[in-house]
Amino acid sequence: MSPIKRKIFSVGVSTLMACGASAADLADHRVPSALSYGAPGTFSWAGAYAGLHGGVAASKFGPFNNDRAPAVGAQVGYNFQAGSGVFGAELEGSYMNNEVRVPGGKVESRFRGAAKAKAGLGFDRTFVYGTAGVTTTEFEGRHAASGSDMWKSGPSSWKKGYLFGGGVEHVFSGGVSAKIEYNYVINNAVPTTSGGISSKSDLNDNVIEAGLNFRF
Repeated sequence: MSPIKRKIFSVGVSTLMACGASAADLADHRVPSALSYGAPGTFSWAGAYAGLHGGVAASKFGPFNNDRAPAVGAQVGYNFQAGSGVFGAELEGSYMNNEVRVPGGKVESRFRGAAKAKAGLGFDRTFVYGTAGVTTTEFEGRHAASGSDMWKSGPSSWKKGYLFGGGVEHVFSGGVSAKIEYNYVINNAVPTTSGGISSKSDLNDNVIEAGLNFRF
């Protein structure tokens, strides 16, 4: 083989080897990229938060019926996160004005405190969860005033209850999140005295609330 042919052959072999190395490098870079497809987002739901909420409560399912009452309050909580699983605890306080009829008159739900556990899945900035906990509610008896259409307040008492429900929450920029949540609150055998009649009634609530949380 002549020197010129040897030189051309050597250049060709070197070029092929360089192309092969480049292709190998490209393949090495592409594999992790493909494996990382669908990996969890970088947002974390872990940490403390506090916020406000407002909504409606009603003794019958479908809080948008005529016997609904407003419910407003505040909440504070803390979340933990492991992978896409999120769980935490929350304290909530609400003021309501929900009246229901009982033998001899009416009973009004006024203040409610709740300690709730939350658990669900975080899809990057969206959190879908279930909730359960215990409540304590102030109930005030009311009876019709003699010879009047007005209702007078009677004795009040606090009653322990339970709740369960669920919701969805989404975080926007700046750590502010918005949520919508449903809870079914169970208050069995609430002792009431209205119009001189003592009784025990199951006073359960369907509560739908929307709220804002501020994370820190």
